[in-house]
Amino acid sequence: MNKTNIENSICCEALAKKTYAIALDGPSGAGKSTVAKLVAKKLGITYLDTGALYRALGLVCLNNGVDVKDGAAVEQCIKDVNVNISYRDGVQSVTTDGMDVSSMIRTPEVSMAASAVSAIPYVRQKLLGLQRGIAENSSVILDGRDIGTVVLPNAKFKFFLTASAEVRARRRYDELIAKGQTVVYEDVYSDVVTRDKNDSSRAVAPLKCADDATEIHSDNMTAEEVAEFIYAAVDEGLL
Repeated sequence: MNKTNIENSICCEALAKKTYAIALDGPSGAGKSTVAKLVAKKLGITYLDTGALYRALGLVCLNNGVDVKDGAAVEQCIKDVNVNISYRDGVQSVTTDGMDVSSMIRTPEVSMAASAVSAIPYVRQKLLGLQRGIAENSSVILDGRDIGTVVLPNAKFKFFLTASAEVRARRRYDELIAKGQTVVYEDVYSDVVTRDKNDSSRAVAPLKCADDATEIHSDNMTAEEVAEFIYAAVDEGLL
């Protein structure tokens, strides 16, 4: 092991001894999940994909033919649903009532459903305790829309990752194409713009940058560069 690797190993061991939370907020398609996974791996901490939880409940509603904008109907549909997130060998698994739905929640349709159900107070309350419970027991990085403002307002580190709608749509389009899905860029762009409006204007926990968060514009940055920026900030803040 060379000197650089030894120094990095010592640094990560020091960070691992402290329990802390990193809140990573931002609009749809900003690359939060990719960045959060890179940061979690680099720091040796847990990554909690909060968006996957909302997507899972959105999927449940879609599968049951429920209008995702009807709060009462959504509550009735999901009130007894047990949604959970777990990790095995670094791979995230999302389940609803014990069924793994990890591969089913990444479609544009489920994305829009997640945006709709996330505006319902009952849904947010249902998932709030789960998210906070995980954060209380280990060092974590959570990504979402309201992590730094609502879920973990006292998080030691807060970041808001954003990019132009055009760049975010292109990234999401490329991601879906890489997964073998048939999509049209214009449709993906329209979904991004619509979700931005929905997430920012909802009455409950709207998308916003926390006053004490560091804002990162990633139009001209790779996910690796963003992750390195966050890692450096956390490193400096803890050591």
